[in-house]
Amino acid sequence: MQAKKAKKHYLGQDGCKRMNCAQSIICAFKENFNFSEDIVESFKSFGGGNAPDGLCGAFYAVKYIMEQKRSEQLNLFENYFLEHAGALSCRDIKGLRKLSCIGCVEKSAEFLESLG
Repeated sequence: MQAKKAKKHYLGQDGCKRMNCAQSIICAFKENFNFSEDIVESFKSFGGGNAPDGLCGAFYAVKYIMEQKRSEQLNLFENYFLEHAGALSCRDIKGLRKLSCIGCVEKSAEFLESLG
């Protein structure tokens, strides 16, 4: 359900506020991980390749969550994301054209959702 919510926020559909890739993830899972609106807002600058080290914003948002809540599974997520996107940086992902931005949001959210 959160994966669909993340996608709706990214696309600005069904009454959901349009957000960047990083915000879409944080917002979709804010209740699960007890994040405030301030946290969601703080991810506003992490879309479009502007996450630290040029990381994909969706990847960065899940990494942020996992570092705080499920750090033992961070390597598993990184491998999963690399398998689907082919890279971790926004620029490289776009260059490979293996996964679109919405695909990055979906795959990231699906992984986080699968952890329960």
